[in-house]
Amino acid sequence: MSDSSPDSGPAPVLLLVEDNPGDARLVQEAFSDERLAESLHVVTEGEDALDFVYQRGDYPDAPRPDLVLLDWNLPGTSGDEVLMELKDDSELGQIPVIVLTGSQAERDVVEAYEYHANACITKSGTADEYIDTLRSFETFWLSTARLPPTNGA
Repeated sequence: MSDSSPDSGPAPVLLLVEDNPGDARLVQEAFSDERLAESLHVVTEGEDALDFVYQRGDYPDAPRPDLVLLDWNLPGTSGDEVLMELKDDSELGQIPVIVLTGSQAERDVVEAYEYHANACITKSGTADEYIDTLRSFETFWLSTARLPPTNGA
């Protein structure tokens, strides 16, 4: 992906790793733009996220994500384990990973950045406030920031 501005080329491929259906629905609502809605892939477990990015298991044809939204508190393979594995991979480590957390604990934020998260968003406040936060995220990460090119670019 060479240009991530809203009106040029294909929409960036987004991977949302979120086990809470309500939170996943809010993310989908925030990214209601048709191009983004079509490029948003949702998995509910950390192991599924790893299968998706490594194109294994149920995801042999999964596109490489341009950006990952990662819930920190996942059952099974946790958000921190997924983040560490992604960032330790020489090819996948450049994919921006945005941690989503409902935790107010400062240690979770510190740990996310220690594991090289690109940003940390707290899921706090009302649903409308969370959607506003996600739309701000969308404006910056998908319209302003330049994402690293995918391998084929």
